[in-house]
Formats: sequence, C-alpha cells, structure tokens
Amino acid sequence: MSEAAVRDITDETFQAEVLARSHSVPVLVDFWAPWCGPCRMLGPVLERLAPQVADRVEIVRINTEDNQATPAQYQISGIPAVKLFRAGEVVAEFVGAQPEAQVRAFLDRHCPSALDQRVVEGQSALARGELDAAAKALGEVQAARADHPGALLGLAQVAYARGAMDDALALAQRVSPRSDEADQAQHLVELVDLARAGAAGIEATSAASRAAPDDPAARFAYAGALAAASRWSEALDELLALVERDRRWNHEAARKAMLVIFAAVGVQSPVAQAYRRKLAVLL
Repeated sequence: MSEAAVRDITDETFQAEVLARSHSVPVLVDFWAPWCGPCRMLGPVLERLAPQVADRVEIVRINTEDNQATPAQYQISGIPAVKLFRAGEVVAEFVGAQPEAQVRAFLDRHCPSALDQRVVEGQSALARGELDAAAKALGEVQAARADHPGALLGLAQVAYARGAMDDALALAQRVSPRSDEADQAQHLVELVDLARAGAAGIEATSAASRAAPDDPAARFAYAGALAAASRWSEALDELLALVERDRRWNHEAARKAMLVIFAAVGVQSPVAQAYRRKLAVLL
C-alpha cells in the first residue's frame, strides 16, 4: 500500500492520528501484519478505495507485530480487523478479508457522501409527503450522478406518488441490480404493474366491481386503483377477499399482489403484519 493512499500509524501516533482526528473526520483503522494472508488480500482493496473516499473518511493501518499495545487495548484477536472511529469511539467494524464491493458498501453505509446525505434528505421529505421538496433534493443528486441508485429509486417513488406510473417504472428499472436499492426497485416495478390494473381509476373500477361482483378481474382492478392511491388497507381488503374466493385465480395474482403491498408499506409495519396474519389464516 502506498503511504499516499493509506497512512501507517503506530502505538505512539494512535491518539493523534485516530482518536483526536476522528473528532473531525471518520477514521478507518486496518489492524494487520505482514505474515497475514487475508491482510494482504484486504490491503490492496483499502488502497484502491482510499483516494475515492478521501472526502469522507481517512484510512490508516497499524502493524500489529510492531505495535502491540493498541491491538491489546482493542482486544484484537484475529486479523485483519477493521474498525471505524468517530469522535474517539469505535462505531462500526468487521473482521477478515472482504471483497471490494462489501467494503465499499460498509463505507457507504457508515460514511455517506454528500450526495448520499442529500438522498436521505429527499427520502425524509418523501416520507413526510413533501413531494416537491423530495423531487428537488433527489433531482440534484441525479443531476450530479445520473446512475445514483438511491436518487433513482427516490425519484421513482415520487413519480409513483404523483400517479406518473410510466415515469416511476422507467426510473425504477434504471436502478442497478447490484445495488442495495435493487429489491426496493423491483417491488416498485411490481407495484406499478398492480396500479396499472386499476388505471381506470377508483370510481370506474369500483363501479365495475359492484356491477360484476363475481368477476375477479374487476375486483383486482379496483384493488389496483386503491393501491395506486396508497389506500393500502382497502386494497388489501379487496385482495384478501379474492384470495378467500379463489386463491388460485390468475396464478395466485391476489396473494402475490398482497406481498407486493407488504413490501411497499414495510414488512414490519402494523398494516403488513395485520394482513399477513389474516392471509396466513386463509392459507
């Protein structure tokens, strides 16, 4: 590893280079040794990443053979051991050689970039129902980095909330399948498909369902219209009734649609948990 990318520190410099410095910027410490094979695998990964993340985290390393006081203080029993310090405290860590993608994900999770922080602001605005503010924040991120998965997903969610299903689908499909947001993007694609079943709108699909109470397609369309309006409980009631009547209709479309809504509202949310219990009773 080049010293320009990852600095070497010692027991004597640990206080200044890590504990004190971490009050200004997060510091990632790699506890390693020259004889350690996994250390030699992880080292180049950290060296490659260090210049890329220099604006949000500093990466240093300490040789545990030459410096034993600090490893003992932090009870290092296996190497490589990587600890992230913030404000003088360990806030996250991992042990063993990790692929570059996992190390990058670790850093993104615990040391978000300015763009990532802006995405969080956009998502918070979206959660409050402030669609214009969310679109502004997420749009700024997407303008700076066109393929940012968090921005693309957030903008897709904004488009869905506005009823712009074509835009929501196009944005969700651009989210990288290798990103942490991939599953949410796929759930949104499925949610758009459900909403499209009720594209005629709540009034029209409700009237059609009442006019043909034995037509599962009409009831499914009504559920889709309710879902498009984020009237989740009402949509789930309709879908649950379809499952009760004929769970195998259209390759179990109603049951699958309920799972899509559970993902949309959060599988641990009170709505999802209540209807999962109801669905389990039927099945």
